[in-house]
Amino acid sequence: MEKTELRIRIYPDQVLRKRSLLVKEVTGRHRDILSSMARLMYEGDGVGLAAPQAGINETMIVVDIGSGLYKLINPKIIEVSGRQVNQEGCLSVPGVCVKVKRARKVRVKALDEYGKNIEIQAQDLLACVLQHEIDHLKGRLIIDYAHFFERLKIGKALKKLNTKTCQLNL
Repeated sequence: MEKTELRIRIYPDQVLRKRSLLVKEVTGRHRDILSSMARLMYEGDGVGLAAPQAGINETMIVVDIGSGLYKLINPKIIEVSGRQVNQEGCLSVPGVCVKVKRARKVRVKALDEYGKNIEIQAQDLLACVLQHEIDHLKGRLIIDYAHFFERLKIGKALKKLNTKTCQLNL
């Protein structure tokens, strides 16, 4: 099987704005991609990564908030409740944090890396990260949650940003 070197795509890369395609049949290729995505996520000190962030236009995410790695294919939120507001960052939008309102609890259905149906009940940080990564599968980024003037500031800051060490809090 031919291996493709994956890298984290940075905004404004257009792959980040595409709606991802459903995976019709889970194969070894998907397991390899998920493992590579997990490695990229850990190397970037992230807690989640969606396939579009690695340049792959398929509905796959990896998530690890410190309680174990989830590798999910075709994840779908089927239930939400409560509200939470968090400062969110993103590996694809380095140096930017945006306040985002999300559900406090979610129930997600997906396939695991072997094509088996799984369901995850999540709350707080895990719920937030799952929603963030599933947003990526729809072409949505944290900057889309910012108010108009905040987006203008972000746009200017991103043009100046050359390293991941800068921080812009909004």
